[in-house]
Amino acid sequence: MNIKNYTSSVPVERTISRIEQVLADAGASGIIKDYDAGKLVALSFKVMLPTGRVVEVRLPANHEAVYQSLRKEILRPRRGTLDKLREQSLRTSWKLMQDWVEVQISLIKMQQVDFMQVFLPYVWDGRRTFYAALKEQNYLALPEACGT
Repeated sequence: MNIKNYTSSVPVERTISRIEQVLADAGASGIIKDYDAGKLVALSFKVMLPTGRVVEVRLPANHEAVYQSLRKEILRPRRGTLDKLREQSLRTSWKLMQDWVEVQISLIKMQQVDFMQVFLPYVWDGRRTFYAALKEQNYLALPEACGT
């Protein structure tokens, strides 16, 4: 299997704590955990832009998609395997998010990108992310490609 962190044994709580610390060290405030059916599905936080404007960001971890990817690798599951796989999908999805956040914050600190370059798709209006809004509008707000 070629999925990063697919065997992670790090408890979700420890991974979330690390993500929160990285975000807090980078200036995030108001970090909130969003649950669905008892499972952590997203972390939200606020950050002040250089303009003084505060934006909210929602970082989802799609553990169901990870589960489906991992499930495809098991041809004939034994009793209890799928329950264990569900727990593994939670650990893997959040570990992937931790890696992503750490890399993005490093790029920001090294001035290779700015905050909005990497977090813009996840800016949250209280109902949906910027990416979801763009997708709902069939990406009409995107500029036309050059030379077409």
